[in-house]
Amino acid sequence: MIVAAEYSFNGGKTFVEKQWPTVVDELETILKAVDASEHKTKRSKEKTMRGRMLYDPVALNRTLSRLFVAKGWRKLRVKCDYSQEQYRKGYSAKPGARGAFREMDFIKDQLGVEVQFGKYAFMVYNVCAKMTIFNKLRHIDGGVEIVPVKAFADGMSTGVSYFEQFVWDLEHRGVSDIDIPVLILGVDA
Repeated sequence: MIVAAEYSFNGGKTFVEKQWPTVVDELETILKAVDASEHKTKRSKEKTMRGRMLYDPVALNRTLSRLFVAKGWRKLRVKCDYSQEQYRKGYSAKPGARGAFREMDFIKDQLGVEVQFGKYAFMVYNVCAKMTIFNKLRHIDGGVEIVPVKAFADGMSTGVSYFEQFVWDLEHRGVSDIDIPVLILGVDA
């Protein structure tokens, strides 16, 4: 894979390059090590493209995970302890979601990385909620979000979001005072 595009959300590019001067090269090395054609193994059952061979996001993520870990990156799970104080008086709640957690795909030296080859809502959640939460918990200072560009997403199942759409939405949303700096990388096969 290659990095085909980049977007600096809340000064993300400058911040990442200043704080972690070698990380962009390291990320590009990891991404270049993935031969996306080896992961075009998913036969579509979707009505609009039945039988077409698509990129398998699970296989892509598994390969990326192996490569990130080999370079010293680690996953981090944070346990969620849900409060019940918001329940109305008289409501008898069953025990909360046991084992609930939030997970950052990869962290190294206070930089969080999320890889998203899924639905659009997860891209927005990663940058506008999850990275902010992990920052508040003092696990990360900045982030990188890796997403497919439109040309790559077109080779995946329907509903997979893409860089161009994500950037448009972020630009029209604007930056909030709680947002952290995030570099968004658009990748292609």
